[in-house]
Amino acid sequence: MKSRLVIRAGALLAGAALLAACSGPTGTSSENTNADSAPASGDLKVAVITHGTAGDAFWSVVKVGAEDAGKQLGVGVTYNSDGDPGAQAKLIDNAVSQKVGGIVVSMANPEALKTSVENAVKAGIPVISINSGGAKSAEFGAMAHVGQEESIAGEEAGKKLKAAGKTKLLCVIHEAGNSGLNERCDGARTGFGSAVENLQVDISNPTDIEARIKAKLQSDTAVDGVLALNPQVAVNAAAAVKGAGSKAQVATFDLNADVVDAIKSGEVLFAVDQQQYQQGYLPVVMLKLFTDNANTLGGGKPVLTGPGFVDKSNVDKVAEYAKNGKR
Repeated sequence: MKSRLVIRAGALLAGAALLAACSGPTGTSSENTNADSAPASGDLKVAVITHGTAGDAFWSVVKVGAEDAGKQLGVGVTYNSDGDPGAQAKLIDNAVSQKVGGIVVSMANPEALKTSVENAVKAGIPVISINSGGAKSAEFGAMAHVGQEESIAGEEAGKKLKAAGKTKLLCVIHEAGNSGLNERCDGARTGFGSAVENLQVDISNPTDIEARIKAKLQSDTAVDGVLALNPQVAVNAAAAVKGAGSKAQVATFDLNADVVDAIKSGEVLFAVDQQQYQQGYLPVVMLKLFTDNANTLGGGKPVLTGPGFVDKSNVDKVAEYAKNGKR
């Protein structure tokens, strides 16, 4: 069943290259490296609106993916993000008022965005959800969802940690109210077993993250596995393990250059890779195809970008791409 849901990225990338090279309108697009910057040139304007926080390595890769697709296809792409759901809803409202040709939105707090997304659809603007909120995507009127099934990814991570011989797992949630993160931990509990405990931390306070994980490891020496849900948190967790003198091993969701180095050194066991570059890139391709040729993808099911796994067996291959900001 799972394989039928997965849309192969290679086919889409090939389609994107074909569009850029020999079919459909062409155009050049300017560099768009900062949020709130002017869109690249192109008849189609797409607003990408995420819940990422400033400087977050994960979301910078999503942004690069969207902008790369825009430059290759002659689509004007603007990227904005706000971790506050109310502010994110206003960004969607602003995009609607600007009469953009398409909206790409992550929905960590779907109910807070419901009215804004539905109003965009009512205005005739195609919406694609990415990363989180997939369970509400079709209900709100979005034409597709691009990302990974968080519960499935969590379950596979839990199985992998169990197979590594771990017996008690700490699952670190870094954003309160983010439904996708809870789904990851719930999935990990299914795959690993009942011995999974959640720990709430604040992504904006790395020092406190390390201190909380360290304190937990010192107070409960039975914990021999830590599952981070963010690469920054993974680095903090690895430092906490060292500081606590613990033998626990760290695994994480998502990838950046620091996590790649930590996998190489053995500080991180593996990373669940949802290939977030594609979460930025593919929706722009999909909106271009829909606008130019009324094409849709997914058949009502999510277009899955993960989970994949990066560990010592394949980290060298991925490392060069992580360093250039595309993994």
